[in-house]
Amino acid sequence: MLSDCGVPWVILGHSERRALCGEDSATVGKKVGHALAQGLRVIACIGETLAQRESGEMFAVLEEQMGAIAENASDWARVVIAYEPVWAIGTGVVATPAQAQEVHAFLRAWVGGRSGEAVAASLRLLYGGSVNDANCVELAGQPDIDGFLVGGASLNGGAFVKICNAQASAVRR
Repeated sequence: MLSDCGVPWVILGHSERRALCGEDSATVGKKVGHALAQGLRVIACIGETLAQRESGEMFAVLEEQMGAIAENASDWARVVIAYEPVWAIGTGVVATPAQAQEVHAFLRAWVGGRSGEAVAASLRLLYGGSVNDANCVELAGQPDIDGFLVGGASLNGGAFVKICNAQASAVRR
């Protein structure tokens, strides 16, 4: 349907779909494969809960989610990964730039180890956990954060413009 309507992108694996609709990583992976087969581009969301982070399970959770996506990603050039820590979505709590960078670097290395360094270097990695106009420039300055998946802040025109321009304003580390 999306393809027939000329919609070029689909967001899959968002935490709300995972939590409210019971979509597990295998289902998200299959949807990624199907969307790519239909000619769509995919923003695939991954992220951990606060309990998973605090218990030390964070990287295992992210690997499991990425594994299902990678198993079905026939063309990484049409896939964007959005890291959205569940504990930061809509809460006003945002990962520190160091926390976000740690995960993005892990994801880039994970993809590089499975699909090659060229794929990892070209893969777009977005951050999407309570990004706002106060934290966007510092987050954008992290070397492995390529942009943002913006939620509530997109409803404030001035804030959203600043977020959209954050990459140009950031000093990359």
